[in-house]
Amino acid sequence: MTSFQFEAGEDFAVAMDARDPLAHFRERFCLPKTESGEDWIYLCGHSLGLQPKSVRSYLDEVLRDWADLGVEGHFHAPNPWMPYHRLLAQQTAALVGAQAAEVVVMNSLTVNLHLMMTSFYRPTHKRHKILVERGAFPSDQYAVESQVRFHGFDPASSLLELTPREGESCMRDEDIESLIEREGDSIALIMLGGVNYVTGQVFDMAGITKAGQRKGCVVGFDLAHAAGSIPLRLHDWGPDFAVWCSYKYLNGGPGCVAGCFVHERHARAWDLPRFAGWWGHDEKTRFQMGPDFHPMAGAEGWQLSNPPILALAALRASMEIFSEAGLERLRAKSVSLTGYMEFLLGPQVSAKFSIITPREPERRGAQLSIRASSAGRTLCDRLAAAGVVGDWREPDTFRVAAVPLYNSYQDVYRFVQRFSAAL
Repeated sequence: MTSFQFEAGEDFAVAMDARDPLAHFRERFCLPKTESGEDWIYLCGHSLGLQPKSVRSYLDEVLRDWADLGVEGHFHAPNPWMPYHRLLAQQTAALVGAQAAEVVVMNSLTVNLHLMMTSFYRPTHKRHKILVERGAFPSDQYAVESQVRFHGFDPASSLLELTPREGESCMRDEDIESLIEREGDSIALIMLGGVNYVTGQVFDMAGITKAGQRKGCVVGFDLAHAAGSIPLRLHDWGPDFAVWCSYKYLNGGPGCVAGCFVHERHARAWDLPRFAGWWGHDEKTRFQMGPDFHPMAGAEGWQLSNPPILALAALRASMEIFSEAGLERLRAKSVSLTGYMEFLLGPQVSAKFSIITPREPERRGAQLSIRASSAGRTLCDRLAAAGVVGDWREPDTFRVAAVPLYNSYQDVYRFVQRFSAAL
Protein backbone atom coordinates (compact mmCIF):
# COMPACT_ATOMS: atom_id res chain seq x y z
CA MET A 1 0.00 0.00 0.00
CA THR A 2 1.41 3.39 -0.97
CA SER A 3 1.04 6.57 1.04
CA PHE A 4 -1.57 8.22 -1.20
CA GLN A 5 -4.03 5.50 -0.26
CA PHE A 6 -3.90 6.34 3.43
CA GLU A 7 -6.38 8.67 5.09
CA ALA A 8 -5.92 10.83 8.16
CA GLY A 9 -9.04 10.13 10.23
CA GLU A 10 -9.49 7.35 12.78
CA ASP A 11 -12.32 5.88 10.70
CA PHE A 12 -9.70 4.77 8.19
CA ALA A 13 -7.82 2.82 10.89
CA VAL A 14 -11.04 1.18 12.06
CA ALA A 15 -11.93 0.18 8.50
CA MET A 16 -8.44 -1.22 7.83
CA ASP A 17 -8.58 -3.35 10.97
CA ALA A 18 -12.03 -4.62 10.02
CA ARG A 19 -10.79 -5.98 6.70
CA ASP A 20 -7.34 -7.12 7.86
CA PRO A 21 -7.09 -10.92 7.26
CA LEU A 22 -4.43 -11.18 9.99
CA ALA A 23 -6.29 -9.18 12.64
CA HIS A 24 -7.44 -12.30 14.52
CA PHE A 25 -3.86 -13.20 15.44
CA ARG A 26 -3.87 -10.32 17.91
CA GLU A 27 -6.23 -12.35 20.10
CA ARG A 28 -3.60 -15.06 20.39
CA PHE A 29 -1.19 -12.85 22.34
CA CYS A 30 -1.20 -11.55 25.89
CA LEU A 31 -1.56 -7.78 25.69
CA PRO A 32 -0.21 -5.89 28.72
CA LYS A 33 -2.73 -3.63 30.43
CA THR A 34 -2.46 -0.12 31.81
CA GLU A 35 -3.51 0.62 35.37
CA SER A 36 -6.92 1.62 34.03
CA GLY A 37 -7.32 -1.79 32.39
CA GLU A 38 -6.82 -0.68 28.78
CA ASP A 39 -4.45 -2.48 26.40
CA TRP A 40 -1.05 -0.87 26.15
CA ILE A 41 -0.20 0.52 22.74
CA TYR A 42 2.73 -1.88 22.64
CA LEU A 43 5.20 -0.88 19.92
CA CYS A 44 8.30 -2.52 21.42
CA GLY A 45 8.35 -5.89 19.64
CA HIS A 46 11.76 -4.95 18.25
CA SER A 47 13.03 -5.30 21.83
CA LEU A 48 10.79 -7.98 23.38
CA GLY A 49 7.90 -9.64 21.62
CA LEU A 50 4.62 -10.33 23.40
CA GLN A 51 3.74 -13.71 24.86
CA PRO A 52 1.60 -16.06 22.78
CA LYS A 53 -1.26 -17.36 24.89
CA SER A 54 -0.46 -20.91 23.75
CA VAL A 55 2.93 -20.79 25.49
CA ARG A 56 1.35 -22.17 28.65
CA SER A 57 0.12 -25.33 26.96
CA TYR A 58 3.52 -26.00 25.37
CA LEU A 59 5.29 -25.46 28.69
CA ASP A 60 2.71 -27.50 30.58
CA GLU A 61 3.30 -30.44 28.26
CA VAL A 62 7.03 -30.45 29.03
CA LEU A 63 6.43 -29.94 32.75
CA ARG A 64 4.00 -32.88 32.83
CA ASP A 65 6.46 -35.07 30.98
CA TRP A 66 9.21 -34.09 33.40
CA ALA A 67 6.93 -34.83 36.38
CA ASP A 68 5.64 -38.12 35.03
CA LEU A 69 8.70 -39.51 33.26
CA GLY A 70 11.77 -37.92 34.80
CA VAL A 71 14.85 -38.71 32.76
CA GLU A 72 12.84 -41.03 30.52
CA GLY A 73 11.32 -37.91 28.99
CA HIS A 74 14.41 -37.71 26.80
CA PHE A 75 13.22 -40.78 24.91
CA HIS A 76 9.61 -41.54 25.84
CA ALA A 77 7.82 -38.19 26.11
CA PRO A 78 5.17 -37.57 23.41
CA ASN A 79 7.74 -35.12 22.01
CA PRO A 80 11.00 -36.67 23.23
CA TRP A 81 13.61 -34.21 24.45
CA MET A 82 16.55 -35.81 22.66
CA PRO A 83 15.48 -34.60 19.21
CA TYR A 84 13.25 -31.79 20.54
CA HIS A 85 15.19 -28.98 18.82
CA ARG A 86 14.33 -30.55 15.47
CA LEU A 87 10.66 -29.74 16.02
CA LEU A 88 11.73 -26.21 15.10
CA ALA A 89 14.02 -27.06 12.19
CA GLN A 90 11.57 -26.86 9.28
CA GLN A 91 9.83 -23.76 10.60
CA THR A 92 13.13 -22.03 11.29
CA ALA A 93 14.46 -22.94 7.87
CA ALA A 94 11.35 -21.49 6.22
CA LEU A 95 11.65 -18.34 8.32
CA VAL A 96 15.18 -17.55 7.12
CA GLY A 97 15.05 -19.11 3.66
CA ALA A 98 17.34 -22.04 4.35
CA GLN A 99 17.47 -25.80 4.18
CA ALA A 100 16.60 -27.62 7.40
CA ALA A 101 20.14 -28.95 7.80
CA GLU A 102 21.53 -25.40 7.55
CA VAL A 103 19.83 -24.14 10.74
CA VAL A 104 19.86 -25.00 14.38
CA VAL A 105 18.22 -23.41 17.41
CA MET A 106 20.76 -23.17 20.23
CA ASN A 107 22.51 -20.97 22.79
CA SER A 108 22.12 -17.18 22.73
CA LEU A 109 22.91 -14.82 19.88
CA THR A 110 26.34 -13.66 21.05
CA VAL A 111 27.42 -17.17 22.01
CA ASN A 112 26.50 -18.28 18.49
CA LEU A 113 28.35 -15.31 17.02
CA HIS A 114 31.51 -16.27 18.90
CA LEU A 115 31.16 -19.90 17.79
CA MET A 116 30.82 -18.79 14.18
CA MET A 117 33.78 -16.43 14.36
CA THR A 118 35.87 -19.17 15.92
CA SER A 119 35.35 -21.15 12.73
CA PHE A 120 35.08 -18.43 10.10
CA TYR A 121 37.31 -15.57 11.26
CA ARG A 122 40.76 -16.85 10.36
CA PRO A 123 42.93 -13.73 10.12
CA THR A 124 46.33 -13.55 8.48
CA HIS A 125 48.78 -10.66 8.41
CA LYS A 126 47.56 -9.78 4.93
CA ARG A 127 43.85 -10.39 5.50
CA HIS A 128 42.84 -9.62 9.10
CA LYS A 129 40.15 -6.93 9.05
CA ILE A 130 36.51 -7.29 10.07
CA LEU A 131 34.03 -5.02 8.33
CA VAL A 132 31.37 -3.83 10.80
CA GLU A 133 28.88 -1.00 11.18
CA ARG A 134 29.96 1.93 13.28
CA GLY A 135 27.38 1.97 16.01
CA ALA A 136 26.42 -1.69 15.63
CA PHE A 137 24.67 -3.24 18.61
CA PRO A 138 27.19 -3.14 21.50
CA SER A 139 27.24 -6.91 21.99
CA ASP A 140 28.37 -7.33 18.38
CA GLN A 141 31.00 -4.64 18.82
CA TYR A 142 32.33 -6.25 21.97
CA ALA A 143 32.37 -9.68 20.31
CA VAL A 144 34.28 -8.68 17.18
CA GLU A 145 36.77 -6.57 19.15
CA SER A 146 37.45 -9.45 21.51
CA GLN A 147 37.95 -11.85 18.60
CA VAL A 148 40.41 -9.47 16.99
CA ARG A 149 42.40 -9.24 20.22
CA PHE A 150 42.16 -13.00 20.76
CA HIS A 151 43.97 -13.49 17.47
CA GLY A 152 46.69 -11.02 18.41
CA PHE A 153 45.57 -8.07 16.31
CA ASP A 154 44.65 -4.51 17.24
CA PRO A 155 41.05 -3.36 16.76
CA ALA A 156 42.36 0.07 15.82
CA SER A 157 43.80 -1.39 12.62
CA SER A 158 41.70 -4.55 12.20
CA LEU A 159 38.17 -3.14 12.53
CA LEU A 160 36.90 -1.44 9.40
CA GLU A 161 33.77 0.56 10.19
CA LEU A 162 30.99 1.52 7.82
CA THR A 163 29.69 5.03 8.36
CA PRO A 164 26.98 7.03 6.60
CA ARG A 165 27.88 10.05 4.56
CA GLU A 166 28.10 13.31 6.44
CA GLY A 167 24.65 14.61 7.27
CA GLU A 168 22.98 11.24 6.58
CA SER A 169 21.72 8.61 9.03
CA CYS A 170 21.79 5.48 6.85
CA MET A 171 24.40 3.79 4.71
CA ARG A 172 24.12 3.79 0.93
CA ASP A 173 24.35 0.41 -0.78
CA GLU A 174 26.83 1.71 -3.34
CA ASP A 175 29.12 3.00 -0.59
CA ILE A 176 29.15 -0.40 1.11
CA GLU A 177 30.00 -2.23 -2.10
CA SER A 178 32.66 0.28 -3.14
CA LEU A 179 34.33 -0.04 0.27
CA ILE A 180 34.35 -3.83 -0.06
CA GLU A 181 35.81 -3.53 -3.55
CA ARG A 182 38.48 -1.10 -2.34
CA GLU A 183 39.46 -2.85 0.92
CA GLY A 184 38.36 -6.43 0.23
CA ASP A 185 41.84 -7.91 -0.09
CA SER A 186 42.48 -7.06 3.56
CA ILE A 187 39.04 -8.09 4.88
CA ALA A 188 38.85 -11.52 6.51
CA LEU A 189 35.22 -11.20 7.61
CA ILE A 190 32.23 -9.04 6.71
CA MET A 191 30.03 -9.03 9.81
CA LEU A 192 26.98 -6.79 9.46
CA GLY A 193 23.45 -6.64 10.80
CA GLY A 194 20.63 -7.55 8.46
CA VAL A 195 18.67 -4.58 9.85
CA ASN A 196 20.41 -1.77 11.70
CA TYR A 197 19.03 -1.74 15.24
CA VAL A 198 19.01 2.06 15.58
CA THR A 199 17.80 3.27 12.17
CA GLY A 200 15.80 0.25 11.03
CA GLN A 201 17.67 0.21 7.69
CA VAL A 202 17.63 -3.11 5.83
CA PHE A 203 20.94 -3.96 4.21
CA ASP A 204 21.22 -5.50 0.77
CA MET A 205 22.40 -8.84 2.09
CA ALA A 206 22.43 -10.49 -1.32
CA GLY A 207 24.53 -7.68 -2.82
CA ILE A 208 26.89 -7.54 0.15
CA THR A 209 27.42 -11.30 0.01
CA LYS A 210 28.25 -11.20 -3.69
CA ALA A 211 30.58 -8.24 -3.27
CA GLY A 212 32.38 -9.91 -0.39
CA GLN A 213 32.74 -13.25 -2.12
CA ARG A 214 34.18 -11.59 -5.21
CA LYS A 215 37.01 -10.36 -2.98
CA GLY A 216 37.44 -13.65 -1.12
CA CYS A 217 35.87 -12.46 2.15
CA VAL A 218 33.87 -14.59 4.56
CA VAL A 219 30.39 -13.10 5.04
CA GLY A 220 28.18 -13.34 8.13
CA PHE A 221 25.05 -11.51 9.33
CA ASP A 222 23.43 -10.70 12.66
CA LEU A 223 19.70 -11.05 11.96
CA ALA A 224 18.41 -10.00 15.39
CA HIS A 225 16.14 -7.35 13.85
CA ALA A 226 15.56 -9.20 10.60
CA ALA A 227 14.41 -12.70 11.58
CA GLY A 228 10.64 -12.64 11.72
CA SER A 229 10.33 -9.09 10.36
CA ILE A 230 11.52 -9.35 6.73
CA PRO A 231 11.71 -12.20 4.22
CA LEU A 232 15.14 -13.83 4.12
CA ARG A 233 16.73 -16.17 1.56
CA LEU A 234 19.96 -17.16 3.23
CA HIS A 235 20.56 -20.32 1.23
CA ASP A 236 20.18 -18.53 -2.09
CA TRP A 237 22.08 -15.41 -1.03
CA GLY A 238 24.93 -17.63 0.16
CA PRO A 239 26.53 -16.01 3.23
CA ASP A 240 28.77 -18.33 5.17
CA PHE A 241 26.78 -17.97 8.40
CA ALA A 242 24.15 -15.96 10.21
CA VAL A 243 22.93 -15.69 13.79
CA TRP A 244 19.81 -14.23 15.40
CA CYS A 245 17.89 -14.06 18.66
CA SER A 246 14.34 -15.27 19.25
CA TYR A 247 12.92 -12.85 21.82
CA LYS A 248 12.19 -9.87 19.56
CA TYR A 249 9.94 -10.46 16.56
CA LEU A 250 9.94 -14.22 17.19
CA ASN A 251 8.21 -13.82 20.58
CA GLY A 252 10.11 -16.64 22.27
CA GLY A 253 10.34 -14.91 25.64
CA PRO A 254 13.09 -13.00 27.49
CA GLY A 255 16.51 -14.51 26.87
CA CYS A 256 15.04 -17.23 24.67
CA VAL A 257 17.30 -19.68 22.86
CA ALA A 258 18.72 -18.24 19.63
CA GLY A 259 19.27 -19.43 16.07
CA CYS A 260 22.18 -20.11 13.76
CA PHE A 261 22.63 -20.69 10.02
CA VAL A 262 25.65 -22.34 8.39
CA HIS A 263 25.53 -22.63 4.62
CA GLU A 264 25.44 -26.17 3.26
CA ARG A 265 28.82 -25.77 1.54
CA HIS A 266 30.31 -25.95 5.05
CA ALA A 267 28.16 -28.89 6.17
CA ARG A 268 31.05 -31.32 6.09
CA ALA A 269 33.95 -28.93 6.50
CA TRP A 270 35.54 -31.12 9.16
CA ASP A 271 38.80 -29.20 8.95
CA LEU A 272 37.22 -25.95 10.13
CA PRO A 273 38.32 -25.18 13.68
CA ARG A 274 35.44 -25.03 16.12
CA PHE A 275 34.73 -25.00 19.82
CA ALA A 276 33.19 -28.39 20.44
CA GLY A 277 30.60 -29.75 22.83
CA TRP A 278 28.98 -33.13 23.14
CA TRP A 279 25.64 -32.17 21.59
CA GLY A 280 27.44 -31.38 18.35
CA HIS A 281 28.93 -34.90 18.28
CA ASP A 282 27.61 -37.45 15.81
CA GLU A 283 24.36 -38.54 17.44
CA LYS A 284 24.85 -42.18 16.38
CA THR A 285 27.84 -42.48 18.70
CA ARG A 286 27.22 -39.61 21.13
CA PHE A 287 26.30 -41.85 24.03
CA GLN A 288 29.35 -44.06 23.61
CA MET A 289 31.11 -41.16 25.37
CA GLY A 290 34.27 -41.58 23.32
CA PRO A 291 37.28 -39.29 23.72
CA ASP A 292 37.33 -37.97 20.15
CA PHE A 293 34.91 -35.40 18.78
CA HIS A 294 33.17 -36.23 15.51
CA PRO A 295 30.85 -33.38 14.53
CA MET A 296 27.45 -33.88 12.98
CA ALA A 297 26.99 -32.65 9.45
CA GLY A 298 25.36 -29.26 8.99
CA ALA A 299 24.62 -26.54 11.51
CA GLU A 300 23.91 -29.10 14.26
CA GLY A 301 27.63 -29.87 14.37
CA TRP A 302 28.21 -26.50 16.09
CA GLN A 303 25.98 -27.36 19.07
CA LEU A 304 27.61 -27.44 22.49
CA SER A 305 25.20 -28.63 25.17
CA ASN A 306 21.83 -30.32 25.25
CA PRO A 307 19.22 -27.63 24.57
CA PRO A 308 16.93 -25.97 27.15
CA ILE A 309 13.65 -27.75 26.49
CA LEU A 310 11.43 -25.25 28.32
CA ALA A 311 12.82 -22.39 26.23
CA LEU A 312 12.35 -24.38 23.04
CA ALA A 313 8.78 -25.18 24.04
CA ALA A 314 8.00 -21.47 24.47
CA LEU A 315 9.49 -20.71 21.06
CA ARG A 316 7.45 -23.47 19.43
CA ALA A 317 4.26 -21.64 20.41
CA SER A 318 5.25 -18.56 18.45
CA MET A 319 6.73 -20.42 15.50
CA GLU A 320 3.46 -22.31 15.03
CA ILE A 321 1.72 -18.94 14.71
CA PHE A 322 4.32 -17.73 12.20
CA SER A 323 3.80 -20.84 10.12
CA GLU A 324 0.05 -20.32 10.15
CA ALA A 325 0.18 -16.61 9.32
CA GLY A 326 2.90 -16.83 6.65
CA LEU A 327 5.84 -14.43 6.56
CA GLU A 328 4.94 -12.96 3.17
CA ARG A 329 1.51 -11.92 4.44
CA LEU A 330 3.03 -10.60 7.65
CA ARG A 331 5.57 -8.58 5.70
CA ALA A 332 2.86 -7.05 3.52
CA LYS A 333 0.95 -5.93 6.62
CA SER A 334 4.15 -4.68 8.23
CA VAL A 335 4.95 -2.50 5.22
CA SER A 336 1.41 -1.11 5.34
CA LEU A 337 1.45 -0.42 9.09
CA THR A 338 4.83 1.30 8.92
CA GLY A 339 3.79 3.30 5.87
CA TYR A 340 0.61 4.37 7.66
CA MET A 341 2.59 5.51 10.69
CA GLU A 342 4.93 7.51 8.47
CA PHE A 343 1.94 9.04 6.67
CA LEU A 344 0.37 10.19 9.93
CA LEU A 345 3.63 11.55 11.29
CA GLY A 346 4.62 13.22 8.03
CA PRO A 347 2.69 16.49 8.29
CA GLN A 348 4.07 17.00 11.80
CA VAL A 349 7.76 16.52 10.99
CA SER A 350 9.44 19.69 12.19
CA ALA A 351 12.41 20.94 14.12
CA LYS A 352 11.13 18.82 17.01
CA PHE A 353 11.58 15.45 15.30
CA SER A 354 12.48 13.66 12.07
CA ILE A 355 12.22 10.08 10.80
CA ILE A 356 15.64 8.55 10.12
CA THR A 357 14.43 5.16 8.85
CA PRO A 358 14.64 4.89 5.03
CA ARG A 359 11.45 5.82 3.23
CA GLU A 360 11.60 2.97 0.70
CA PRO A 361 9.68 -0.06 2.08
CA GLU A 362 12.28 -2.51 0.80
CA ARG A 363 15.03 -0.66 2.72
CA ARG A 364 13.45 -0.79 6.14
CA GLY A 365 12.36 -3.42 8.62
CA ALA A 366 9.34 -3.30 10.90
CA GLN A 367 10.36 -0.24 12.91
CA LEU A 368 10.39 3.51 12.54
CA SER A 369 13.14 5.42 14.28
CA ILE A 370 12.23 8.96 15.25
CA ARG A 371 15.00 11.42 16.02
CA ALA A 372 13.72 13.79 18.67
CA SER A 373 16.75 15.71 19.86
CA SER A 374 14.80 18.40 21.67
CA ALA A 375 12.58 15.95 23.56
CA GLY A 376 15.12 13.88 25.48
CA ARG A 377 14.62 10.54 27.17
CA THR A 378 11.71 11.87 29.23
CA LEU A 379 9.66 11.45 26.04
CA CYS A 380 9.49 7.73 26.89
CA ASP A 381 8.15 8.52 30.35
CA ARG A 382 5.48 10.85 29.00
CA LEU A 383 4.39 8.27 26.44
CA ALA A 384 4.37 5.47 29.02
CA ALA A 385 2.08 7.63 31.15
CA ALA A 386 -0.17 7.84 28.08
CA GLY A 387 -0.18 4.03 27.63
CA VAL A 388 2.44 3.81 24.86
CA VAL A 389 5.50 1.52 24.99
CA GLY A 390 8.43 2.14 22.65
CA ASP A 391 12.09 2.61 23.56
CA TRP A 392 14.80 5.24 23.55
CA ARG A 393 18.30 4.88 22.11
CA GLU A 394 20.87 7.43 23.12
CA PRO A 395 21.44 10.13 22.27
CA ASP A 396 18.21 11.14 20.57
CA THR A 397 16.23 8.31 18.95
CA PHE A 398 12.81 6.90 19.86
CA ARG A 399 12.11 3.51 18.22
CA VAL A 400 8.68 2.04 17.60
CA ALA A 401 7.67 -1.13 15.77
CA ALA A 402 4.15 -1.99 14.64
CA VAL A 403 4.37 -5.79 14.73
CA PRO A 404 1.89 -7.30 12.26
CA LEU A 405 1.02 -10.32 14.41
CA TYR A 406 -0.48 -8.26 17.20
CA ASN A 407 -0.47 -4.55 16.37
CA SER A 408 -3.38 -2.86 14.64
CA TYR A 409 -3.98 0.21 12.53
CA GLN A 410 -5.80 1.71 15.50
CA ASP A 411 -2.64 1.16 17.59
CA VAL A 412 -0.73 3.20 15.02
CA TYR A 413 -3.35 5.96 14.89
CA ARG A 414 -3.53 6.28 18.68
CA PHE A 415 0.25 6.24 19.00
CA VAL A 416 0.64 9.17 16.63
CA GLN A 417 -2.02 11.17 18.50
CA ARG A 418 -0.33 10.54 21.85
CA PHE A 419 3.17 11.07 20.47
CA SER A 420 2.15 14.47 19.14
CA ALA A 421 0.63 15.38 22.49
CA ALA A 422 3.74 14.21 24.37
CA LEU A 423 5.94 16.45 22.24
